[in-house]
Amino acid sequence: MSVAAERRAALPWEVWALLAGSFLVAAGYGIVAPALPVFARSFGVGVTAAAAVVSALPVLRLLFAPVSGRLVARVGERSMYLTGLLVVAASTGACALATSYPQLLLYRGLGGIGSTMFTVSAFSLIFRLAPQDRRGRVSGLFTGSFLLGGISGPALGGGLVAVDLRAPFLVYAGALVVATAVVGGLLARSTGLARRRDDPSVAPLTLLGALRFPTYRAALASGLATGWAVQGVRVGLVPLFVAVALGREPLWTGIALTVFALGDGAMLLATSGLSDRRGRRPVVVAGLAMVAVGTACLGALPDLRVLLVASLVAGAGAGLLQPAQGAAVADLVGSRRSGGPALSGFQMASDVGTIVGPVAAGALAERSGFGAAFVVSGGVAAVALVVWLLTPTGSVAEEQGTRRA
Repeated sequence: MSVAAERRAALPWEVWALLAGSFLVAAGYGIVAPALPVFARSFGVGVTAAAAVVSALPVLRLLFAPVSGRLVARVGERSMYLTGLLVVAASTGACALATSYPQLLLYRGLGGIGSTMFTVSAFSLIFRLAPQDRRGRVSGLFTGSFLLGGISGPALGGGLVAVDLRAPFLVYAGALVVATAVVGGLLARSTGLARRRDDPSVAPLTLLGALRFPTYRAALASGLATGWAVQGVRVGLVPLFVAVALGREPLWTGIALTVFALGDGAMLLATSGLSDRRGRRPVVVAGLAMVAVGTACLGALPDLRVLLVASLVAGAGAGLLQPAQGAAVADLVGSRRSGGPALSGFQMASDVGTIVGPVAAGALAERSGFGAAFVVSGGVAAVALVVWLLTPTGSVAEEQGTRRA
């Protein structure tokens, strides 16, 4: 490859700094995951109450998302990014100091406010800095950083729990403070951000403005399906299916989730930047098809081999789908205007699926069996697939992938 080609292929260093921050945040969630429900139970509460602590963060993140979107548009991505990191750090540190269950629930929930501030601003920043013909690749790296962090975090967290239940919270909070100082200092010296400030001649993309685009509405549908099937039902229902329907020990739950993550990661690596070359919609449709089939087949038979194969297929579909749908939203926002409200709306769709999916699928599993619950969850992804197929061709940049938004 020539020097000129290498320079064109290289991503700005600010993108790599933001990816490192995303990895750290995801790893931190994984670090505290083994400790959180056990810590809650140490206050003498039941299983339901302990599970509520796990749900506190996504619920607050969903409720605060509209506000965070407006703040990003008004204050700016960099300030909101750093503030979000510090809010999560403060919330996590406070969890370590909690002396009662209500305190733990409150402190953990407040972390959702920082989470949405960080996520929306990071999403906006990383696509503002990304070259327009490589948004799909950057979206894949962004998704991959969260995936890698989520895989590596629990191992460290499990070791820290053996030392002290409060240790994972303290370690994560301290790491976030250091990361805020380092990434904040780097971004303060960034010339890339200075060159890519909002163009006053281009109006910010509001939520109502984004909803006028068929592609944005399709992205909301696939975002909800991703939250429902990939993030919600996979974590909330698969462990119960393994224990109740298959009668297997919890080890096999971990293996099934790991197989999903391997399929996700392998597809991310194999198809990095595919939507930049082929267009957003074909890649999203293919990914949704794999997620729909894989999810629907998870409980097709009470057989461990079927579960593992279906998990691999669904994971590969998620790895194909998520970068392309994120890049499609980034195409709409572009690099010359703020799109905080539109980006927060996209995040909210995923959060709704993550929260509602496990509850609805769990209720259906109790009434009609696990097979029906997984089929309906796969059907949610299939509905999103139809929405994408009905999206008018050539409406936005997803058809060419590199067109200016």
